Amino acid sequence: MARISAGITTSHVPAIGAAVDLGKTAQPYWAPLFAGYEFSKRWIAGHTPDVILLVYNDHATAFSLDIVPTFAIGCAERFQPADEGWGRRPVPVVEGHPELAAHIAQSVIQQDFDLTVIHRMDVDHGLTVPLSLLFGQPAAWPCRVIPLAVNVVLYPPPSGRRCYELGHALRRAIESFDEDLDVQVWGTGGMSHQLQGPRAGLINQPFDRAFLDRLIREPAALAQMPHIDYVRLAGSEGIELVMWLIMRGALHERVREVHRFYHVPASNTAVGHLILDNTE
Repeated sequence: MARISAGITTSHVPAIGAAVDLGKTAQPYWAPLFAGYEFSKRWIAGHTPDVILLVYNDHATAFSLDIVPTFAIGCAERFQPADEGWGRRPVPVVEGHPELAAHIAQSVIQQDFDLTVIHRMDVDHGLTVPLSLLFGQPAAWPCRVIPLAVNVVLYPPPSGRRCYELGHALRRAIESFDEDLDVQVWGTGGMSHQLQGPRAGLINQPFDRAFLDRLIREPAALAQMPHIDYVRLAGSEGIELVMWLIMRGALHERVREVHRFYHVPASNTAVGHLILDNTE
């Protein structure tokens, strides 16, 4: 049977992708951020999964603001990097796993979660920046990736509780797939940041660090936090953190922290990153 070996969280700031693409990772502003992922790149080289279920949010590229599904799973064979206005990122095409994705869709829908099934979409920085942070600039991504897009752009987004429970359903789906696959679940986005309005530039380090602690040690309680607290404490874009709860819900109740990194700022955003071992 398939198994979930690890969970990973990371921010997906678009400027990080630009720094990688333009060869700026060693510049003084960016070097401390990329240094925080050096351990992760070594770790993933020895723990490369067969498939990554990557939870992210689309930024009005695959979906127009006229139609935005709450949860959508990519079941295609491959996904092109999106053109977000500056051309496509010079990164490899993302190879999907349509068999596992279709199985997840069927299993999760039968558990009463309404997933939108997508057979053709481009994937933007929300998905490709996390891959670049951990895998660098390869000729091809070293594993298959199933995109799971979550609406945290238009009101109302799903609650943290709903996301955490979706993680449980995803774990049951993956573990019932009749093939020996090593699967990792990645939750992306966040941490605290606000990109517009009177509070533009908001970063709340105490909130972020507490969130990292609670995500590991008391995720069920953390999942009860209401939307307004994310907005008030972490900024309008801080709601992206509910996607980390999907990842955490897919893991065991107790996990081992392998690596933690936190850095501010990265283009007016707080960057957080965790690697959680799910095998013990």
